[in-house]
Amino acid sequence: MELSICIPVFNFDVSDLVHDLNKEIKDNNIDAEIILIDDASDYSFIQVNKLLQDKVQRLVFLDKNIGRSKIRNLFLKYSHGKYLLFLDCDVKIDNKNFLYNYMSVIRKEPDIGLIYGNFKISDQEKTSLRNRYSLEREIFTGNRAANFSVFKTVNFVIRKDIFEKFPFNEELTQYGYEDFIFAKLLEQNRVTFLVINNPVIHFDCTSNEVFLQKTEISIDSLLMLSKSPQNREFIKEIKVYRAAAVLKQLRLASVFLFFYNIFEKRIKRNLTSGNPNIRFFDLYKLALLIGKINSSDK
Repeated sequence: MELSICIPVFNFDVSDLVHDLNKEIKDNNIDAEIILIDDASDYSFIQVNKLLQDKVQRLVFLDKNIGRSKIRNLFLKYSHGKYLLFLDCDVKIDNKNFLYNYMSVIRKEPDIGLIYGNFKISDQEKTSLRNRYSLEREIFTGNRAANFSVFKTVNFVIRKDIFEKFPFNEELTQYGYEDFIFAKLLEQNRVTFLVINNPVIHFDCTSNEVFLQKTEISIDSLLMLSKSPQNREFIKEIKVYRAAAVLKQLRLASVFLFFYNIFEKRIKRNLTSGNPNIRFFDLYKLALLIGKINSSDK
């Protein structure tokens, strides 16, 4: 088996995604399997996705939600491919040669350990805070690169033998930074990496309010990572962590929070509006982190 397509599912109907993948597998004669693991979705989504039982090679339903890192590692138990393609459940394939493009790179460059394919944002969702952040800060705009800093877990291929050696950090049970720590671990161990433009369309309809809540959870994850010496070496490259460290070193953290609190209502009003400013979002994250660092130091 060349390729195992691994899709962690949570509260999303993946019928269209599975249909499109199966069509290309058949049309391009690709040696691939599709594996779905549902991370304790709501009943309605479980019932919808149960109908895919005969369309995939493995369909697993978990009784308890285990989180973004652990569920990806779980695919090692069920997959048979030499390479694993991980796709988020809320994506759409809009290229009839999507799988073929990956397989072409693998066959030409078999020593590549990790290939990141990038993603796009659906046109109707580009103005939300979550997606505006992706457009300005996350989406790779070149043709090819070998820079681990652009890696995201939405759409990537990894050799199974490498993934067995370097799985996701299961200490990260909540939202945030699991992709960054995973990429830094692979970079540290000199795994060969390639970014290509073979994107999926990402449909993230998270409201601005919910994304701010998830951002706070991600800052909690970042603070937890900072307690570990090994992870501290990784996260010192994260801009918000570096900015907080500099302000703390200069003894300006309290001054920053003083001025942030003056403008906090205005900043939050903008971030929940129809035209959120990403620089305000940077300030919001920095204030969250400094506040949590101060609380943990007491």
